[in-house]
Formats: sequence, structure tokens, C-alpha cells
Amino acid sequence: MTSESQEHGAARRPVEDEVDVVAEETQKPAKGGKKEKKGSFWKELPVLVVVALVLALIIKTFVVQAFYIPSESMENTLLTNDRVLVNKLVYHTRDIERGDVVVFSGVDSWDGEFQMEEPSNPVAAFFRWVGTAFGVIPGEKDYIKRVIGIGGDHVKCCDSKGRITVNGTPINEESYLYPGNVPSDKFFDVKVPPERLWVMGDHRSVSLDSRAHSGDAGGGSIPVGQVIGRAFVIVWPFDRASSIDIPETFAQPALHAFGGSVPLVAGFGLAVPLVLVRRRLRRKR
Repeated sequence: MTSESQEHGAARRPVEDEVDVVAEETQKPAKGGKKEKKGSFWKELPVLVVVALVLALIIKTFVVQAFYIPSESMENTLLTNDRVLVNKLVYHTRDIERGDVVVFSGVDSWDGEFQMEEPSNPVAAFFRWVGTAFGVIPGEKDYIKRVIGIGGDHVKCCDSKGRITVNGTPINEESYLYPGNVPSDKFFDVKVPPERLWVMGDHRSVSLDSRAHSGDAGGGSIPVGQVIGRAFVIVWPFDRASSIDIPETFAQPALHAFGGSVPLVAGFGLAVPLVLVRRRLRRKR
């Protein structure tokens, strides 16, 4: 067999040599491929960053946004430097409720509870905008307060026991009121206009809330249209992470006797006489 194979051609290379050749051929391009992959990664990185920022901006604008707590006005529910998430979709599915903690814009309305220096250049302005958008730094014209009264409510301070009443019903604020604070050290007696809210901070002695703006349009109440969303969870610091729930006192049925349902009640009140008049006219005919 050996002589015949030699006669028909040159001796064949051992199989091991063929494996070595194949290995060398496949390994050489691999070095260049790594460089290409590294190069393509750095080229794609700016695109990835831009896409991430755009997606984050869309989420922040329409769904959920992080907010920085800059002041003591909501202690001890929220502490200075806390970060909360605000649901921007919730009020598309339900109305604002008493007891909700809401973030709202005070642009062209309330003065800020703290002052920030204007950015010195466009670059600083950009980073400040990014920081505000992601809840790293506070927004100077954004406020966070608790809703005490909604449109149509009669909110008063105080009854014989020093409690705030809503539609004549006292609310028990011990679960969230800052220790040592009274519900209010200022007397007020307001009827909240339609599509407006009466809001107060949980740390009443330092909060510049609706009481401090009683001389403004709306008697200190804020327009519903300026509400950005509902704060529903504390996300930073981690050891304080928790949900922000509506206190049980706002579930009292008596609070809802009139309040936000005033337009509905008034509608029925007008509809009944009209129906009766119509029936009498039909009988006469």
C-alpha cells in the first residue's frame, strides 16, 4: 500500500499538520476583530447615551419623574434631601383626592421656599436642567404639599379641639403632622373654588402653603392644572424607602358628603324641578 501511494503522488501531510494550519488561519483575523469591536463600541457609545437620555426624558415627561425634597415643609413624612417618585399618569385615571401628596408648579404664582442662583453659562444651565429632570437637584418652582381640600370643600381652622375641619368634619392629623406642631397657628375659613386645591405641608410651623397665600388669586388655593403628579414612593435614601399612602382620616364618609360632588348635587337639584314642571305641562295639554 505504501508503494502505491507514493507512485500516485507526493506523500500526504499528517492530519495533525492540517489541524495546525487551520488553527493558524482562524486565529490571525481574530486579533483584528477585537480591535474592530473595541472601535465600534466607542463609536456606538455616544448614540447609546443619547438614546438613553431621550428615553429617560420621555418617561420623565409622561410617566414617572424623580423629585428632590429641598426643604423641611413636609417633615417628617419627607425629609430634606429625600428623593421621591411622582406618578404623572394617575390623575388621567382618577381625580385628585384629599390626603394625596402632590407636586405642583408654582411658576408665575408662589415664590420659592428656597432660592437658587441662576447658572452662569449655558453648560451649567444644561447640567442643572439634567439634574432637575432626574431628581438630583431641586426645581426652584416645584412644590410638594398634601391636599387637604378639593374644589367645593369648606376648609376651616379650627374647631373647639384645635382640629382642621373639612365640610364640617374634623380630620385627625396625628399620623403625619410634625411632632409638636398644631394643625395651624393661623385661622382660616375658606370655600375652595372649583378646579382648585387647598394644600398644606405636614410641618405646619415652617410650611409656606395655602395659608401663606390667602391674599393671592384663589384665596391661597392652587389650580388643578398646575399639578404635576402624585408622590407615591420614597426611593432615596434606601433606608427610608417606603410608599406614601393616603392617611385613613381622609376616608371618612362625611368628608365626601358634599365637597367635590357639589356640581353633581347641584345638577340633580336643578334637574328635579325641571322634570316636575315638564310633567305638569304635559298633564295640562
